[in-house]
Amino acid sequence: MFDNLISFFLIAGFGVFFQWKKPGDINPDVARHVINTTVIRFFLPILCFKVMATASIDKNTVLLPLAAMVTIFFAMLMSFIVYTMVGKIATLHKEEKGALILGSSFGNVTFLGLLFLTSLYGQSAAKYVLLYDLLATTPLLFLAGSAIAAYYGRGQKLTIKENFKVVAELPPIWALVAGFAVNFSGITLPSFLLTTLELMSMPIAPLMIFSIGLALSFPKLKHAIIAMPAVIIKLCVAPIISFGLASFFGIDGLALKSVVMESAMPTMALTLVLSSQHKLDHNLSSFLIIFTTAAALITLPLTARLVSVF
Repeated sequence: MFDNLISFFLIAGFGVFFQWKKPGDINPDVARHVINTTVIRFFLPILCFKVMATASIDKNTVLLPLAAMVTIFFAMLMSFIVYTMVGKIATLHKEEKGALILGSSFGNVTFLGLLFLTSLYGQSAAKYVLLYDLLATTPLLFLAGSAIAAYYGRGQKLTIKENFKVVAELPPIWALVAGFAVNFSGITLPSFLLTTLELMSMPIAPLMIFSIGLALSFPKLKHAIIAMPAVIIKLCVAPIISFGLASFFGIDGLALKSVVMESAMPTMALTLVLSSQHKLDHNLSSFLIIFTTAAALITLPLTARLVSVF
């Protein structure tokens, strides 16, 4: 696990280096946009289809996204309450509050979670990662998350209908549906196709981590102070909530471990996209991503050890 976290920082460091040197005079923002778009609209759908077309379907397939949704809602509510109180005793701009609520609620469940859970539990954990992301995290990010970002930001404000349209048009969602359809139909994919899909899904994690490095900037002291409640909620409180909900819903085995570990992941890279779109505090969002990931060097191994007994 430590090797994976160290790898995360090394790859992000290469992104920072690219941002500094600008090889080929490529604008880092342009490079980040190209990488994010390519991953979300091409590589990630391939992974979603491959995993769901070959996964075993059970009760946890339905219950895990439900537990994930409720966990995220609790985290949003808790961070809203905490930062409303903080705003009464310290100066907290709306753009900062919005970035903090997003950062404390949505985790890096695919691009980092996939790397960790498959290394801890094997490839069978991949389906739980994608279920947590595509049936819970991503829809909530573009629906509830967009509403929060629009309220606290100064950018484009989308209607509920437009947000649903954004979710409906996401290629990974359709790839997930297609994978389920193939799975339920009993179609066996040829080995050469499975190998091709496997190879094409491999660049996802390093590309997105590199993209985070392209967006990093030197943090402000104020950011380090006001981010602490968000860090605690994201890395410590959310997994406790997730474990309680998963136990209540009767989720067990690998699914239980996966849902708790996913809820303990550091801040989601895509929160940076919403922060930029709605003109929240972009630097604070970047700082939360890297700071929660650094703190995860301590919290993720502890969480993994705690859930290992179940």
